[in-house]
Amino acid sequence: MAIAVGACASTQTAPLGVLPEASVPALAAAAVLPEGDWRTINRDLAATRYSPLNEINRANVAGLQQVWAYPMRGYNTAVPLVIDGVMYFPAGNRVIALDAASGQEIWTFEQPRDADNPRNTISGRGVGYWPGDAQHAPRIVVMIGSGLLQLDAATGQPVQAFGEGGYIDVGVPYGGTPTIYDNVAIIGAATMENPIGPPGNPRAFDLLTGAKLWEFQTVPQEGQPYNETWGNGWKGRSGANMWAFMAPVDTQRGIAYLPISSAAPNYWRGDAPGSNLFSNSLVAVDAKTGKYLWHFQTVHHDLWDADMPSAGSLINVTIDGETKPIIAHVGKTSYFFELNRVTGEPVLPVEERPVPRGDVPGEYYHPTQPFPVKTPPLSRVSMTKADMVTAQDTTAEHAAACQAMWDKAGGFYNVGPFTPFLFQERGAPPRSTIQLPGGIGGVNWGGPAADPTTGMVYVNAHDTSLVGWVEKVEPGVQYSFDATETAEYDRASVDGKGPFFSFSAPISGKYDEKARPVGPTAPCYKGPWARLTAVDANTGEIKWAVPLGLVEGLPEDRQLQGDTGSAGPTVTAGGLVFVGATNDKRFRAFDATTGKQLWEARLDNSANANPMSYRARSGKQYVAINAGGTMIAYALPGQGS
Repeated sequence: MAIAVGACASTQTAPLGVLPEASVPALAAAAVLPEGDWRTINRDLAATRYSPLNEINRANVAGLQQVWAYPMRGYNTAVPLVIDGVMYFPAGNRVIALDAASGQEIWTFEQPRDADNPRNTISGRGVGYWPGDAQHAPRIVVMIGSGLLQLDAATGQPVQAFGEGGYIDVGVPYGGTPTIYDNVAIIGAATMENPIGPPGNPRAFDLLTGAKLWEFQTVPQEGQPYNETWGNGWKGRSGANMWAFMAPVDTQRGIAYLPISSAAPNYWRGDAPGSNLFSNSLVAVDAKTGKYLWHFQTVHHDLWDADMPSAGSLINVTIDGETKPIIAHVGKTSYFFELNRVTGEPVLPVEERPVPRGDVPGEYYHPTQPFPVKTPPLSRVSMTKADMVTAQDTTAEHAAACQAMWDKAGGFYNVGPFTPFLFQERGAPPRSTIQLPGGIGGVNWGGPAADPTTGMVYVNAHDTSLVGWVEKVEPGVQYSFDATETAEYDRASVDGKGPFFSFSAPISGKYDEKARPVGPTAPCYKGPWARLTAVDANTGEIKWAVPLGLVEGLPEDRQLQGDTGSAGPTVTAGGLVFVGATNDKRFRAFDATTGKQLWEARLDNSANANPMSYRARSGKQYVAINAGGTMIAYALPGQGS
């Protein structure tokens, strides 16, 4: 369902989901993005991660060589920005500006470490960039805990005219990057998995005055539309936050797209019967006022931790001869949705299908879930015992360890997509469930990359699992590191309390004296376990899918099974898809049309970050990636620096 809520007079209730704070001054439209720049973590406000550069292409990518590396003094997953030949990124408690051609430092801002200061953790995801105007110089904008900090882009010094010494306090912290549209900075919220706690509301702030412009209420309060989708469970409800690291913006229409994640807690919400809007939803709002425009819920009453790690990419596609503006979304469930980004209506069919019910006392089970009709899931969504690996698939030792796990768990119950966890009575024989994809996806925070010239969308989709059951919580027992309080029920398994156990086993088949795997592990169901996948958004068809990553503990002829983290790819006009993400410590380039691998580089650490491409002031094209805390740049030999 899509609705539009009109503006309200000052004596009426505010528009749905909007807490008005201040007016937004009129501003000129955003300037055209120079083709050699990379101005957001996804390059542009459309979040395409598409570079129009083609100096590096199918014909010559095999010659790509490392030209510089910058040690960041710590691990993060940041994607750098490049503006007019200068690269910006966070590194530990610093923000760095480098010459993007040489990797030489231009300036460094260092945030003092102070355990008593809530603004002592610089976001490890990246920074934002504001180009300034006739009266104000360009600024780098970064989250530091609950602080929003502005730095002069030329010097790295805090902008003293903003807030207090360059900072404003935003209240609830956020670990992503500010989305900058005109003079508006849109941020999300980092909340824990406690049922009751701070709201996960996205907010927007004026980059000149620091004033809060709007706040979107993700759990509708009493009297607001959709409040009834929570029963009485809306009061003080936490989660339902935008933890994703950017909110795409349709700059032509001034629409921001907020990916709202599941409410807390993840695995039991019997106290909130209903579909629980706006959790697990894409919500479109006016970027300057926060006025609600439409929403689309991808999961009703989420019991699978299938939250929204990214919103998706904004491109135009041609369907039945008609050009349609869409947002292409795929998340942890691995289901690929295409929505009209103006109305929220699916442009390719979506149908509600019945899904299995569970038996946890007091739980609400939504009878249906939305399924795309044309595009199949991009990851494994079901499993039977016949899908287990054999000695011929992996190793005899691994297969035996998997069988032992199956027996210990009492087998694993799964009856297809959205299988809920069964209830386990304390002391009863184990009755285990397996959920596919698991809580990390599917497609996680790396999200898609999209070529706006072809309508092709590229993702790293991996097959993960979660196993166990839901049980009545034991008093005084911690079930999860990200929750200090629990609901009446929570996740556990034969391996212990908490949600983090999967159906995987050591390839060696061995465990140490503390029951820890000896050597690398691998899933216990048949591979491939991760794929780089290309979807034609004009038709919804999967054009190609290739295993992504080697599992080097396996025999050499069985290693190409796919082994990735949560990062995603980048696509270029040179016909290339670049992707790190793999646990085999490699950076690769694939042919965007065929999926054939054309190049790879060995790394000292896994590059679980999104790659990017830019042009230095010399005109030369580079490709860069953050490889486990080292920023590395690659280019073709010769042709200047």
